[in-house]
Amino acid sequence: MPRVLRIINRFNLGGPTYNASYLTKYLAPDYETLLIGGQKDDTEENSEFIVRSLGLEPVIIPEMRRKINYFYDQQAYRKIKKIIHDFKPDIVHTHASKAGALGRRAAYDMKVPVIIHTFHGHVFDAYFSGIKSAIYQHIERNLAKKSTKIIALSEIQKNDLVHKYKICPEEKVEIIPLGFDLNRFQDSKDIKRKQFRADYLLDEDEIAIGIVGRLVPIKNHSLFLEGIKFLTEKSQKKIRAFIVGDGEDKNKLIEKCQELKLDYIRSTLERRKATVTFTSWIKNVDYVNAGMDIIALTSLNEGTPVSLIEAQASGVPIITTNVGGIENIVIPGETALLIENNNSIEFSNSLLLMVENDNLRNQLSENGWLFVKEKFHYTNLVNEMKNLYDKLLNDTKTI
Repeated sequence: MPRVLRIINRFNLGGPTYNASYLTKYLAPDYETLLIGGQKDDTEENSEFIVRSLGLEPVIIPEMRRKINYFYDQQAYRKIKKIIHDFKPDIVHTHASKAGALGRRAAYDMKVPVIIHTFHGHVFDAYFSGIKSAIYQHIERNLAKKSTKIIALSEIQKNDLVHKYKICPEEKVEIIPLGFDLNRFQDSKDIKRKQFRADYLLDEDEIAIGIVGRLVPIKNHSLFLEGIKFLTEKSQKKIRAFIVGDGEDKNKLIEKCQELKLDYIRSTLERRKATVTFTSWIKNVDYVNAGMDIIALTSLNEGTPVSLIEAQASGVPIITTNVGGIENIVIPGETALLIENNNSIEFSNSLLLMVENDNLRNQLSENGWLFVKEKFHYTNLVNEMKNLYDKLLNDTKTI
């Protein structure tokens, strides 16, 4: 049986964790997989429960951390080499940037026959200055030369890698979308909705608008808060906003609420009605989405945001900035309203339109589940990856 060493940055709440977990679980018995990951960042919710719920026991490398640190990175690199030496994988498949840098370098040095990397987004837009971005592009070009195949999650992402940033030639890139078990977002929706709205003191005539994700600069939550402020001034509807997640920008966002004179609470500290509720992390996103009437995303850059796939699976209409691969995971105008990146006026007006127009929300809601239930099911992910693995291993035998 061929062996796969699967390496992921860390087990945080999001697409990479689900992707790596489903592939590890469901490629068996055709492939034996060892899953390893780095240490969770302090600003993120630990999502090892996702992995362990599938009966998997990952190997954790504490030195593989989110931030660049030469001492820790070298330790992690040496540990990965040792694991490769002991496990003797036929394939090393890395997920996301840090795992991709350390894992591919180690696999190449250890002469692993097949080396694959999945880009779960990239850091070339909006993360760093022009100089830093150019350095990361140079690093990724060198790593691509060490890779047998690069996996993009969407056509837009492939275009970025091949044409916009020239990371690798087109023939090296394969498009394989993410996959999830989305049925839980349809199961018992009415019960979950009733529970969420009772827990957060939401009346039925109040429109709940949620944004789910890390509270970090790239997610641009300030734009979300500006839109909420606009609604309080322009709409006659009762609205409540929910910021689901945590991170380094939390205090800045609280200051933004104070600046905009938006009433807010941290639900972990007090329980009352407020215009804006900071919930911190909530593991059961299906419970969150069931209680929402609108899901927003305001990021400056994205890969394949899982929150939007989950929103559509829940039948919740979306308003989002048009960045990264988002156009490939929603149907513009049919499951989501797309706005120009960081455009406060357009975001606010589109949010007002969605709040005021019940028919529009209902239409977008109905289309969402029909769109994602087949396209993003994990069985598609597993089947496409198995076919790719089979082909690449057969190719090595003919060389």
